[in-house]
Amino acid sequence: MQTSQEHQSTSDGIHRLYHQPMQQQVEPYFFPSFQILNNGCPDNGISQATQVSFQSYNEHYCTLDSSPATGCVIYDTPSAGSISSSRTPFSPQNSQSYLSDPHQSSDNIYGSSPVSGSSSVVDDGNELWHTLRVMKIQLLGPESDIDDSCSCSFKGAVDQPYSSNQMMQIIPRLDLTQVLISCAEAVSNDDEPTARCLMGVLEQMVSVSGEPIQRLGAYMLEGLRARLLSSGSLIYKKLKCNEPTGSELMSYMQVLYQMCPYYKFAYNSANVVIWEAMEIESRIHIIDFQIAQGSQWVSLIEILGKRPGGPPHIRITGVDDSQSVHARGGGLDLVGKRLSKFAESCGVPFEFHSAAISGCEVELENLQVRHGEALAVNFPYMLHHMPDESVSTRNHRDRLLRLVKSLTPKVMILVEQESNTNTSSFFPRFRETLDYYTAMFESIDVARPKNDKQRISAEEHCVARDIVNIIACEGAERVERHELFGKWSSRLAMAGFTQCPLSPSVTIRIKEVLKDYSKNYRLEERDGALHLGWKNRVLVTSSAWR
Repeated sequence: MQTSQEHQSTSDGIHRLYHQPMQQQVEPYFFPSFQILNNGCPDNGISQATQVSFQSYNEHYCTLDSSPATGCVIYDTPSAGSISSSRTPFSPQNSQSYLSDPHQSSDNIYGSSPVSGSSSVVDDGNELWHTLRVMKIQLLGPESDIDDSCSCSFKGAVDQPYSSNQMMQIIPRLDLTQVLISCAEAVSNDDEPTARCLMGVLEQMVSVSGEPIQRLGAYMLEGLRARLLSSGSLIYKKLKCNEPTGSELMSYMQVLYQMCPYYKFAYNSANVVIWEAMEIESRIHIIDFQIAQGSQWVSLIEILGKRPGGPPHIRITGVDDSQSVHARGGGLDLVGKRLSKFAESCGVPFEFHSAAISGCEVELENLQVRHGEALAVNFPYMLHHMPDESVSTRNHRDRLLRLVKSLTPKVMILVEQESNTNTSSFFPRFRETLDYYTAMFESIDVARPKNDKQRISAEEHCVARDIVNIIACEGAERVERHELFGKWSSRLAMAGFTQCPLSPSVTIRIKEVLKDYSKNYRLEERDGALHLGWKNRVLVTSSAWR
């Protein structure tokens, strides 16, 4: 919100509000977990040889495990196939976001430089293509070498089979990003033989304890496998059986909360906006559509309790989700009791109302809005889970926005990931996901050593399932449907909202948060919103509306 002149009490209040240790456990928006294969990556960055295959196509699916997979051998099904692309799939790729939405041509990068710069092509496309060609002949037979569209310079050469030692020498020279893209392209083109060959190569290259791209590659490979077997939704559902206990999941979320600033960015930016909007209000109602543990509101309750003239009456309505229930080991009554007890200790009149339903089920009567209360609505990393018109005729995404607008909130805060995965077809969505999460994994990497078990567990249980869902699932079962800020702005405008430029206090506060993190984090205020990114890639945005 804009403020023409900041009172000293307000400035001091915001400062006190956030210079306190976090006592409560906080959980982010990511889904829980599944088992991931740690290939025991040696010093050269390439994992020990592990063989994989797709056997029992209709029943079995390979999940990444903490030990080498059993019963999975490199694809031995005899099948003729050819590489049908008219260009080499290993040609160097632009590492900017793969855009397919006209709303966002400039919303997801700071500049024209590469996104993260972690990967470089160490050899030319001919060697990579040649390696793939020889592997296909070895694995699938000579008939697989039928490719009239290929114009590679070595075409027609006599190919000798590679020995195991030769393969282990060649694989480290391959560019993992390019192999992932080529594998996704083969899956997209229904070129199963090529996809299998490339998955065999990828098995030797990925590791959950390696470089950021190797760790990300392990999860993306799992998504590609699931998609190739048309078992994406099956795997996504069955992964729930591998969930950690609630206390374990909570500890992983806390690790992720401390390692990177994305949740602190969401919580702090929203709290400052609400603090300023409610400065003179005597009765405040906050509707939090991702209440989780409710930890975001502890510091806001405390500072409002010290407001000159006495504290306001605060009522919080929390909308729940099944993942948070699992993490905290109980329903919203636990959150209400915790916040009520804390508010009492601060001398703040407080009420808590629980709406233990998903966002798709929320109706007006669930929110219990009262006359005379100043209303603030908080959407932290939540709206992208709502299906839109491309998934359901009910279009819960826009329905929920229209519902909130009908409540005439004094302020509504939207924090979302800056990625374009909602309506994109599979291949551009894969490239966008690869680009986005490469930057995110690099940002996580600087916080902990590569072999840190807590970091590995946090990535596995709090990030990986999102990635598999984006790659492997379609329709209503693909719940990770991100949109860029330009698209969100259009939706909000159509719902009747007007954007409120953020005050300098919000930027100042986030800069204070970032002092504890790498200098590679970038903060920029643009188009009335705050953009947080890693190097040249914007990862999350925060904006205020009324």
